[in-house]
Amino acid sequence: MRILCWLPLLFLAAGVSAQVAQRPPLGWNSYNCFGSAVHEEEVRANADYMAKNLARYGWQYIVVDFLWAYDNPPGSRIGNPFQYRLGDGSYVPWLAMDSWGRLQPHVNKFPSAFGDKGFKPLADFVHSLGLKFGIHVMRGIPRQAVWAHSPVMGGGGVDAAAIADTNSTCPWMNQMYGLDMRKPGAQAYLNSLLALYAGWGVDLIKVDDISRPYSAAEIEGYRKAIEACGRPMVLSLSPGETPLADSAHVKQWGNMWRMADDFWDSWPEVLKMFGYAKKWAGVGGEGHWPDCDMLQIGKISKRGPVGPERYSRFTEDELMTHISFWCLYRSPLMIGGNLPENRALEERLLGNPEVLAVNQEGMNPRELAHDAGRMIWVSDAGGGALYVGAFNIGDSAREVSVDLYLLGIRRGVAVRDLWAQRELGRFGKTYSRMLPAHGCMLLKIIPYL
Repeated sequence: MRILCWLPLLFLAAGVSAQVAQRPPLGWNSYNCFGSAVHEEEVRANADYMAKNLARYGWQYIVVDFLWAYDNPPGSRIGNPFQYRLGDGSYVPWLAMDSWGRLQPHVNKFPSAFGDKGFKPLADFVHSLGLKFGIHVMRGIPRQAVWAHSPVMGGGGVDAAAIADTNSTCPWMNQMYGLDMRKPGAQAYLNSLLALYAGWGVDLIKVDDISRPYSAAEIEGYRKAIEACGRPMVLSLSPGETPLADSAHVKQWGNMWRMADDFWDSWPEVLKMFGYAKKWAGVGGEGHWPDCDMLQIGKISKRGPVGPERYSRFTEDELMTHISFWCLYRSPLMIGGNLPENRALEERLLGNPEVLAVNQEGMNPRELAHDAGRMIWVSDAGGGALYVGAFNIGDSAREVSVDLYLLGIRRGVAVRDLWAQRELGRFGKTYSRMLPAHGCMLLKIIPYL
């Protein structure tokens, strides 16, 4: 009977889910620059910048990351991500929560939420700019809801304590318990959450602590709740390493999922990401995208969470390799830096339509060569043309060649430099260029007719 009652939702999924993430989502996320301590005026400023400067290139999502229900003290860099239990079993600090056990934006950080308005006023502002609005959530149900025996909306009289799995906890944040999706009322709780988010106008939810370890039942629960609420929403799953063994499941139920743990501005982490990407090659496609994590571009760590406030530690060559590979691989692109502090460099990196077209239009990204100092990836650009990324992954400058035979091309080609947005000429067998350490070239190669 339980299976039969969900059949309408599974059929509905073909309608609602098909409306989102047909191409990799492009947007901004507050985590890398503000940690847990982003405030409403900063979200609005980033949305305003995106609308004025980036939306015309396809950037559209504005995502509020974690601990929006927590009141960070003034001047807080990271904030206290934990709750502590008092003698009576209650929790401090108390997170903003409604009577149904659903977290709410804290009004000290998001003043427009005052009067039980939630994120709707902020989402309305983002939508008024022609953009989309997203939020981060932690998997499960708040521990304080379990302590308070908060009733479950639509749960037939059960409360939070009846559906919580108190053995399922996050190792790095002790605010939540997992949900036992076998319990009556567990799906109803998620349905009530997503109905709340739909009422706010949420277009994307990033669910944390759900991919490692892989929580299949809860992932399905969130997807079913999205379908039940009737509002199209991107379902982003975090963090990695998502198990490759679950690729078929995550492809069916998620829209984007992290391949690795948090990515920061360190060259060795770029090299590791190349390896993760190769493992997941061939899985991504319309509606489901392996995620390389956020772009470490611009001013980051203004209030934590990793290292001092700074512009990205990547060199300019490393930044170009970073975004070129993310685009060629067709990863979702979420900017980590504070947009109003962008310089000419960031504007150039984020506002190149030909580079972004590789991310949005390329097909079947794949690795063709990888040795001690060189890596070449390609994707199909249509009409026999190819997008080609050639990377110098060594620590010194070297000449890097693109062999047309390796690309499967038996005749001459026209070559276009996508970063420079100019034609480089026609070539017969190879195209070569001297690349700096950790540098790259991103090309469109068109065979002669």
